[in-house]
Amino acid sequence: MTGRALSALTVRELRLAVRIGGSALLGTLFFLIVVTVVPFAVGPDLKLLARLGPAFLWIGALLASLLSIDRLFQADTDDGSLDLLMLSSTPLELVVLVKCLVHWLTTGLPLVVAAPVLGLLLDMDGMQLLSVTGTLLIGTPALTMIGAVGAALTASLRRGGLLLAVIVLPVTIPVLVFGVSAAAAATGGTVPALTPFLVLGALTLASLALAPFAAAAALRVGLE
Repeated sequence: MTGRALSALTVRELRLAVRIGGSALLGTLFFLIVVTVVPFAVGPDLKLLARLGPAFLWIGALLASLLSIDRLFQADTDDGSLDLLMLSSTPLELVVLVKCLVHWLTTGLPLVVAAPVLGLLLDMDGMQLLSVTGTLLIGTPALTMIGAVGAALTASLRRGGLLLAVIVLPVTIPVLVFGVSAAAAATGGTVPALTPFLVLGALTLASLALAPFAAAAALRVGLE
């Protein structure tokens, strides 16, 4: 019965994402704006842009992925749907996991797809584009899961977007650091390429294992 409930919840979340719309487009446009502004700030040095490209792409993806994370539970809290989900037989942790999956599919995955195209604006070569895309594919789920915990903590607050950024951004620094390190190592960095990739994968797996429980606990406390 739980399988049917999760399938129905997944379809509902996808329909809501399509009906509301804008998340994928808004995140990608924000990503594009960040990458476009970078050359004006750094200057026309193509070698410098290519060297710093992975860092700029990761920073843009981090900010874009958190752009709509505050609405992950807010709408369900406002219309009472979250109360019904908590009273259902489906564990709240699985509900959180499904909502995070849909958020990543509609927000994080488009950023991964757009990264190699936007990387061309920074004069990045094929190996750099491949490494950045790979690290974003591995690391963006962790950004979504960490953001979900912050969204759960601020779900019961009005205009909690600023507080959400204050909570989430410091916690995402390890993902950002090892994501950029893995992308740089794959193109001749000073550390073995496999090490930061493994650490980045471990951070994602840890967030997938721990974040649903932390977010579910925060939702229960917030709605008491």
